[in-house]
Amino acid sequence: MWSTSCPVCSDLTNTEFLRRHARRLLRLAHADNTSSAMPVVRRLLAAGVTRAETLAELYETRANVQLKHVLNMLALELGHFGWDACKPVLDTREAAVIDRYRFDAGAFGDYEKVWFAAACAAREWQREHGGYIVEYGDQAVAILWRE
Repeated sequence: MWSTSCPVCSDLTNTEFLRRHARRLLRLAHADNTSSAMPVVRRLLAAGVTRAETLAELYETRANVQLKHVLNMLALELGHFGWDACKPVLDTREAAVIDRYRFDAGAFGDYEKVWFAAACAAREWQREHGGYIVEYGDQAVAILWRE
């Protein structure tokens, strides 16, 4: 059976990690490479944290995107009303709350992974096989490793 504990450890608090991740996303949003910039630009538009009304408009003005926009986007994705509401409670929550962003940053890169269309299917699979579950939007991934 695969281990159900998190295989990665970090000395960073949730807030420190998210701030660093936000800076990485900001660099990607500003990138000249469309395939690097567009995933971040889409998320910013979906979060509604800028004045842009269309994807094309936001892509063209992405140089104006600031760190505050990315931090607000991450806070909204975590279920808060913005970074100011998220920041005070973020470090009181378990580290798993930001596993999706650790996954994006490559923290689980060396481990075997099994993807699921829904978190409930991943949890059901976990009961039988083990694995550390990371929810990723509507999907989930089982990170497989042995202690």
